Amino acid sequence: MDPTAVRAQCTTLLEEVSRAVIVDDEVLRTILAGFQAGGHVLLEDAPGTGKTLTARCFATALGLSYSRIQFTPDLLPSDVTGTHVYKEADGDFEFQPGPVFANVVLADEINRASPKTQAALLEAMEEGQVTVDGETHLLPEPFFVIATQNPVEQEGTFPLPEAQKDRFVVKTSLGFPGMEGELELIDRRASRTKQAPSVEPVCDGDDVRRLRTAPEAVHVEDDVRRYIATLTRATRTDDRVDGGVSPRGTQRLFEAARAVAVGDGREYVTPEDVKFVAAPVLAHRLVLTADARVDSVEKADVVADITEETQVPTVNYTAPASATAPNRAD
Repeated sequence: MDPTAVRAQCTTLLEEVSRAVIVDDEVLRTILAGFQAGGHVLLEDAPGTGKTLTARCFATALGLSYSRIQFTPDLLPSDVTGTHVYKEADGDFEFQPGPVFANVVLADEINRASPKTQAALLEAMEEGQVTVDGETHLLPEPFFVIATQNPVEQEGTFPLPEAQKDRFVVKTSLGFPGMEGELELIDRRASRTKQAPSVEPVCDGDDVRRLRTAPEAVHVEDDVRRYIATLTRATRTDDRVDGGVSPRGTQRLFEAARAVAVGDGREYVTPEDVKFVAAPVLAHRLVLTADARVDSVEKADVVADITEETQVPTVNYTAPASATAPNRAD
């Protein structure tokens, strides 16, 4: 792994996406970390904040195929995965792939569909395949889902079950831009004739494979590994939490931290990398107690408190002999 080259590719990708969307840099880094960690991303925002545009721009900049599925109450599982269609000429049934067969799939307003249809994505997200009428069909590689949902207080929504939320590596929010960002949106619209902005591909197949495989070579010291496990285990004993982070969540925090490290051009993870993705990775996995919900406790605040209270290790990283990065203490 060449950390400098990977960092340069990440920077180029994020800059290209930023040409089209007005979003905080940390949010874009979090989404990219979800992609590099080999997982999926959940965006929760009000309509009109740029969720669909962000997903499309990431797919285009990565040079990958893109598909959008608009989730509605009457959407069926077969509308997502595909179905067998009778071919009169052959006298046989032929599988017609659904929109889930793309590299980057936008599951738009996923919480507006019924739980049965939401579950149609479970196998796809976890196994990279779908099973229809007893036949298993592999999905394209890479396979990356960006799902969006409306805030829970909006009408006509079906809350995602815990099993499905746990499939997302990170959950984040684009939020509303500040005044300067809002003015920049107007300026950008005034300077073009099309309503929606566009980006150009900045990655090819080799680049995408490098982005996805590079985190696997990132070193994580034992003390940092223990720090990760301590954070997740603390969620299970917090008085405000009824259901803490699962062991799968511990693994996802480990994977996301490695992705952040490689995006910064390093071959090792620091505690700051873990802190950066702690809330996006852990918060949506928590189940708060009834008292905490009555008191309007925010899940992200629980994670922030746990992170603040947990002792941060001092890591002295010594690069392996083959590494090009200099020794560094964090």
